Amino acid sequence: MKKVERALISVSDKSGLLELAGVLAVLGVEILSTGGTAKALTNGGIKVTEVADYTGSPEILDGRVKTLHPKVHAGLLYRRDLPAHEAQMRERGFGPIDVLVVNLYPFEATIAKPGVTFEEAIENIDIGGPCLLRAAAKNFDSVTAICDSGDYPRVAAELQANGQTSPETRRYLAQKIYRRTSEYDRTIANFLADYLN
Repeated sequence: MKKVERALISVSDKSGLLELAGVLAVLGVEILSTGGTAKALTNGGIKVTEVADYTGSPEILDGRVKTLHPKVHAGLLYRRDLPAHEAQMRERGFGPIDVLVVNLYPFEATIAKPGVTFEEAIENIDIGGPCLLRAAAKNFDSVTAICDSGDYPRVAAELQANGQTSPETRRYLAQKIYRRTSEYDRTIANFLADYLN
């Protein structure tokens, strides 16, 4: 399997961010990022490309739409073993995204705050994050997708040793993502049910 060439990092919880990004940078991996994550990486001396510059589409709707773009999702979802997929990617000038690092807006923490308004809660429902995670996890044969900073050391060690993660690690991370996104959606559904009743 090819070595990692591009990563997308967009996180609310920035624990361990600079350490993992530092490993990626040393390995020559291009790092795409958004908003506050891009700023934190840049301030930490890591070179980043803003997703808006990568896609050619600026963030819109007060940041509600940042990463929902075919160039991003195709980079995560295309099958590297299918010549037809490779050909379509070349035709469109799209490239692979081999590593995804995303953790979700802190919806649970937001609704736990005393006096939180319904509007505040709704604005802390992450849309792009779960879409990215689910896309990358579906394509775990080729993409390393991380939703938990506790997994950064394992991923960093494998990348440093092999330039890529193992199939076992990618599969482990994928199942963790589907568990996390299902829990996240359940929390939102329960919040809305409680609000409506």
